[in-house]
Order: sequence, then structure tokens, then C-alpha cells
Amino acid sequence: MSRHQNDAQPLTSNTNDNNHRFKEKPPVLDTDADAQSSGISLPQVAQVDGVDESSTTKTQLQTLWHWKPKAARYDPANPPKFTIWMNMLFGFASCFTVSNLYYNQAVLNKIAETFHVTFERASSVATLMQAGYCSGLLFICPLGDIFPRRPFILGLIAFTATLWIPLCLTTSFPSFSAISFLCGATTVTPQLMLPLVGDLAPPARRASSLAVIVSGLSLGVLLARTLAGVLANFTSWRNIYWFGLGVQWLVFALLYIWMPDYPSKNPDTRFNYFKMPWQIAQLLATEPLLLQAALVAFLHSGIFTSYWTTLSFLLSSPPYEYSQVVIGLFGLIGVVVIVCAPIYSRLIIDRLVPLVSAIMGLVVETLGVVVGTSVGSFNVAGPVVQAIMIDLGGQFTQIAMRSSIYGIQPLKRNRVNTAYMVVSFAGQLTGTAVGNRLYAQGGWVYSGACGIAFGGFALVVCLVRGPREQGWIGWSGGWKFRRDDLPPKKSETPTEEALEEAGAVGGYEDDGQRGDDLENVSNARNGNDDRKKEQ
Repeated sequence: MSRHQNDAQPLTSNTNDNNHRFKEKPPVLDTDADAQSSGISLPQVAQVDGVDESSTTKTQLQTLWHWKPKAARYDPANPPKFTIWMNMLFGFASCFTVSNLYYNQAVLNKIAETFHVTFERASSVATLMQAGYCSGLLFICPLGDIFPRRPFILGLIAFTATLWIPLCLTTSFPSFSAISFLCGATTVTPQLMLPLVGDLAPPARRASSLAVIVSGLSLGVLLARTLAGVLANFTSWRNIYWFGLGVQWLVFALLYIWMPDYPSKNPDTRFNYFKMPWQIAQLLATEPLLLQAALVAFLHSGIFTSYWTTLSFLLSSPPYEYSQVVIGLFGLIGVVVIVCAPIYSRLIIDRLVPLVSAIMGLVVETLGVVVGTSVGSFNVAGPVVQAIMIDLGGQFTQIAMRSSIYGIQPLKRNRVNTAYMVVSFAGQLTGTAVGNRLYAQGGWVYSGACGIAFGGFALVVCLVRGPREQGWIGWSGGWKFRRDDLPPKKSETPTEEALEEAGAVGGYEDDGQRGDDLENVSNARNGNDDRKKEQ
């Protein structure tokens, strides 16, 4: 008791019990100081117990929110390394958060039965979820350039997971629809992970690191539709929503424990939220590389969605007349291609300039559409080959284009990513609308011809501007396909571009040779202390 009384000396002699309560909290926040500065005297606390209890609970929640495990604490002198484990964790988080957008697509008929609405009205749930996602891309993702990423991402996941509970329970279709829109708007964690990986991954490994996240996104889409279809076939469709709730909290727990508390990229920036859309439009108007990549993404997305939205019409009609289960299994064709994306990204995309990899992907993708369109009307091998080649070429194109745009204005990577994704999303909507319209007019061949045209136009967009061109059109800088910022051999020193990029990012896992190379270059450049500190 005497020890407790000594500890309580900073407060009045009548506050022993309450001070003891404050002392029990973890010492991450200065809760004793908070108690002294609260302005609540002991008689008031003693008379109104609810005030003290509420204040204590609030402080405990703040303490818990700001507390970080040792693995997640950021030390500027020794920033956390970007490891394979962390890369896979971010990919896992992306996979099971993007799934939120696609669970409903496989159970729309069950939703219609449960809420006693038409199938057309039930399908509006999927539309609202996608519309919410588009809103989140435009109005939430750019904030990643301003806010610290850890609390921002954790807050979005926790908010979405909490809001998900009514989706599991509500019996009101209007409520279900409105909450679906809100959940779609806050399910943008993958689009915050991609710029973060762009910040942390070394330039020579950026493509393969991004491939892990892109693969997670693609797997999330496939797994969501497959799991939802299986669970709805054997149990209640609500169970896929309960599954989504549980996995979201699992993602939250894993990131809470392991995600480092990276500082804000622009802590001193005056940010006008209402000027944000204009800033994104300015990036598209002033950055030739971003506009080129966004146009390619628009056309690739059009090919992808046009194929998948018209495929079900083809396979359910003569001569195939497949069941919904068989049609759903077509979505699993590209799983191997998706899972192997980090491997061929490391072996090929990381070694070449991104534009060359994008052109390779578009050629494969367009050839796949040609094959599928030519024989798909009478031989199922056509759509199968097309699915494989679209997935393979699409992975090459997406990863290469994303790798290239994350070299643009490192302090604005989230806004750069938003510009890219908004244009890409518009391509998805265009491909769906145009593909369905053309299929209604001329069947599989007409919709396939649209995909071929999209692929050809995307190749033209790539070819009018070279990989080292600084302007809008041209091939100045040479035709060399190998990247200039690859890790140097032992007898070489890093390029200026690689050094500048590494200095801007920092905090990733180093190669053994990299540290020696940077030290040699620093000494050779008259002891550039600033760069040495950054490295």
C-alpha cells in the first residue's frame, strides 16, 4: 500500500483509487498527464461514476489504437525492411478485401428470393457495390498521400468489417443496397497497398513485388465468386457474408500486428480535399507516361470484361448449353497464370523496360482474342485458349504499366494510382456495355471483333511513345529494351536514376552488393552526406 501511495503523490490524496486505475494502463500514452489535465476534480468523479468510466474507456481505446507491436514500430534510423513475408501479407490482405466486391455476383438469384424482389432489382446490388468502389477510388485513395498509411488502412478495414455486420443480418432490401454501396466505397485497401509497395520495393524488384499484390487482387475476384457459388449451393447464401466478415477481421489482426507504422509522405502539405479531382486530372494532362499507361489499362480492361460478360451467354446457348456450375468453373482456368505472376515478373518484367513487357502482353492478349473469336462459336477450345491468353497477357500488361507509373512523382503515388485506376475502371464499364450490345446484335463474333479492335488500338498507343521518351510522342532515348536501373555488376556502379529512386523510397530489404555499391559511389561523389543518410 505504501508503494501505491508514493505513486499517487502527483494527484490529491483523495484520488488513490482512480489513479490506480490509470496506472494499470499500458504506458504508451501519457495517461497520468491526461488525467491531471482533464479538469475533473475528485468529488465530481466520485459522485458521477459514469463520467470517470467513460473517460477511462475512451483513454483505453485510444491507448489500444495507438499502441503498436514491436514489429510494427517505425524507427527512422533503422526503418523496417521490405521482406518477402511482408509482400505476401499485403497480397493476402488485398485478396480478401477485394473479395468484398464480388461475393454478391454469384448469389444474386438467392438475394432476389430472400428479399422477394426481381432479379433485375437484385442485380443492382452488384452495380451499387462497384459504384461505391469507384467513389472510393476517387475520393478516399488519394488521401493515402497525406495520412500515415497504417492507421488509415486499419481504420478502413475496421469500418468496413463493422458495417458488414448488417449485410449479414438485415431483412430490408433498401438497407442491404445502401450498405453495399458504403462497403464498396471503403473496400479500397488493395489500391492503397499498391502505391505502398511501389514506395517500399527496390526499383529492380518493383515489378515482381507488385505482381504479388496484383495476383492477390485477381485471386480475390476468382475466390469470391467460386466460394460464394459453392456455399450458396449447399448452405444459406448469408454464410458467404459471414465468411467475409470473419476474414476481414483476420486481415485486420494480421496487419495490426505486422504492418509497420510508416510515416506520412507529405506531413506538412496543405491539402484541399475539394481540389483533389482537379489535381488527378492535371496529372493525366501533364504526365505523358501516366496517360499512355491509363489508356492501355482502359483498353485492356475493355477486352477483359467484354470477354467474361459475354462468355456466359455463349456457353449457355447451343451448341454448348452448359450449366451454371460448369460456366462458373471457367473462371478457374487462369489460376495457374495468376499464381505464377511473381515468377515471370521477376524473370522477365523486372529485366526489361515496362513498355516492352506491356507490348508483349498485349500481343499475347490480342492473339488470344483472335483464336477465341475464330473458333469459339463451334469449339469450346477457343474460349479456353482465349481465357488463358487474356489472363497471361493481361498480367504482363498490368504489372508492367503499374511498375512504370510508380516512378512518376513519388510523393503523389496514391493520386497517380487513382488516375490510373479511374481510367481503367471506365474501361471495365465500357467493355461490359459495348460487349453486351455487340453480342446482342451479332453474337460471339461481333463481341470478339470489339476485343480485337481494343487490342490493336492498345498496341498503337504503346508504339507511338518509346520507353525513354519524355514528350508525348516519339522514341527519343533509344530502342534499348533492357532497363537502365538494374543492380550493377561488381565492376559497375549504379545509375543516377537508380540512386535517385532508391533515395526517394528507402526502407527496403537490401541486396548484399547494394550497400557496398552505394558506399563506393558516395565516396566517388565527394562524400555526398545527404545521399548516404537516405541510404
